[in-house]
Amino acid sequence: MNHAHAHRHLSESDPRLAALIARSRPYEITPSVSIRPFDALAESIAYQQLNGKAAATIWSRVRALYPREKWLNPKRILATADDSFRAAGLSRAKIAALKDLAAKTIDGTVPSPRVIARMSDDEIVTRLTAVRGIGRWTVEMFLLFDLGRPDVWPVGDYGVRKGFAKTFGRRELPTPKQLMKFGEKWRPYRSVAAWYFWRALDVPEKTNRSDFDNC
Repeated sequence: MNHAHAHRHLSESDPRLAALIARSRPYEITPSVSIRPFDALAESIAYQQLNGKAAATIWSRVRALYPREKWLNPKRILATADDSFRAAGLSRAKIAALKDLAAKTIDGTVPSPRVIARMSDDEIVTRLTAVRGIGRWTVEMFLLFDLGRPDVWPVGDYGVRKGFAKTFGRRELPTPKQLMKFGEKWRPYRSVAAWYFWRALDVPEKTNRSDFDNC
């Protein structure tokens, strides 16, 4: 993606968005060269509905179950006793989701990195939401942050909706349907637009000090 072209396209769409872009930390997401869908989604499952610090602690305990492995092995996940995962801090629902993710990785429902690189965003959403515990929002975050896809538009995300309302001086949050319509003019760089609406919540009119953990 040409970042300069994306910024120009978005800035020309509205002066208020242009002002937000000018005072925010620049969009900095790039596709991961070594992303594995299974590992990324397993971590996402562990992080669901927890604050960053607590989730990071639990995830480090899960990873410690496999100390010599850089990548998680779906077969070993399935072979691991639930009690071991419970001791690491995973809930029963998350254990079930993690094991379903492992099973669907083995059977090919969850694509390999090579296959997923050739798939459209919608195809990826359809495939990955077949996994227990993985909804559209989780897949959208995977597309945006891990795969670096340029035109992801998470209209159900509270931070994006709130940042949009703040930027455009709206008292009420837009509905997902309304936000979908608004986003049409930002194609094919809606991921970049989402980034800046998150940034709108950081602080400020002038400075920007927080990260996505606070969004």
